[in-house]
Amino acid sequence: MSFTVNKNVQWVGKIDWELKKFHGDELSTHNGSSYNSYLVRDEKTALIDCVWTPFAKEFVANLKKEIDLNTIDFIIVNHGEPDHSGALPELMREIPNTPIYCTANAIKSLKGQYHQDWNFVPVKTGDKLSLGSKEFVFVEARMLHWPDTMFTYLTGDNILFSNDGFGQHLASEHMFNDLVDQAELYREAQKYFANILTPFSNFVRNKITEILGFNLPVDMICPSHGVIWRDNPIQIVNKYVEWASDYQENQITIVYDTMWNSTRKMAENIAAGIKLSDPDVTVKLFNCNSTHSDKNDIITEIFKSKAILVGSPTINKGISFAVAGILEMVKGLGFKNKRGAAFGSYGWSGENTKLISTELEHAKFELLNEGLRVTWNPDEDALIKCQEFGQSIAETLR
Repeated sequence: MSFTVNKNVQWVGKIDWELKKFHGDELSTHNGSSYNSYLVRDEKTALIDCVWTPFAKEFVANLKKEIDLNTIDFIIVNHGEPDHSGALPELMREIPNTPIYCTANAIKSLKGQYHQDWNFVPVKTGDKLSLGSKEFVFVEARMLHWPDTMFTYLTGDNILFSNDGFGQHLASEHMFNDLVDQAELYREAQKYFANILTPFSNFVRNKITEILGFNLPVDMICPSHGVIWRDNPIQIVNKYVEWASDYQENQITIVYDTMWNSTRKMAENIAAGIKLSDPDVTVKLFNCNSTHSDKNDIITEIFKSKAILVGSPTINKGISFAVAGILEMVKGLGFKNKRGAAFGSYGWSGENTKLISTELEHAKFELLNEGLRVTWNPDEDALIKCQEFGQSIAETLR
């Protein structure tokens, strides 16, 4: 499959409808994804990025149907991760001397992964490459989301090839932003940012400020995952600025695990107490050990929240492995401007709330209180305490 982006640019990537997990098992992709590769033709021809390793042979075979590979003058690698570079070894067997333009860090990455000394040409911000009547301008985008990342801007057509920036894991037969469901598009774009780019929010803000300072017109943004932004492409840039600025909505997310439903009852009554005190706040509950819950969807909800409440029973003087896993993810993502509290049930030793509170502090969450513990299966008095706990949380946040 290929399609025309404009009269000079052709999409030659791969839509992966069956992809459900990405980065091993680190990221869920309920709606599949795409690996976007672009042929840019002028007096000279360039190929921007390629596809993931499992599709390498298919990619090269399809590329041969579109163009004589020997007429490709340049290959541009915006980021060396295998979902964008995996087909390079297969392609370079066909055209081994074709120069590869990328950052110095990308050269390290590509050599480290494929152990080949191809014809690398290192570039940095402001470097240009002429195609004839148009030229590429390279912009390093370190930590968006790897140290090797860069953006490539095509003059004349005013297209920003942004690699992982502004992308989404979304497979669609309609590869332009104005042709897909907008709620689904933004849900996937936000999930992508929350789970991948949140730790680099400062880099995102600074890089966007730098790019906007160039005063380059942007008529289209072509990422390397998901749909192309051709209708008001700056809308996603503005969203990135918003998401990268310690984002929160009027939402409280309750994440818990439960053994014999005691902690579940606590969670539900805490939620009821929050709504009693503040009917306008959105409250979402997730049993993080349920087969119906997805850890990356939970992380996205935490990203949106002003506060999270985390609950677990005490298990072997510790907490549930599912809760511990979520807390580890939260700590690694480095959320800002968020608050939290712990709760849980116990029968014997009761270390759960202190352990959860400590982990929230390690994740730089401001603790709302010391947490709430109840013993065994909560009775009516304990459930009232849970509701009062929820009410106090809502009042503190309000």
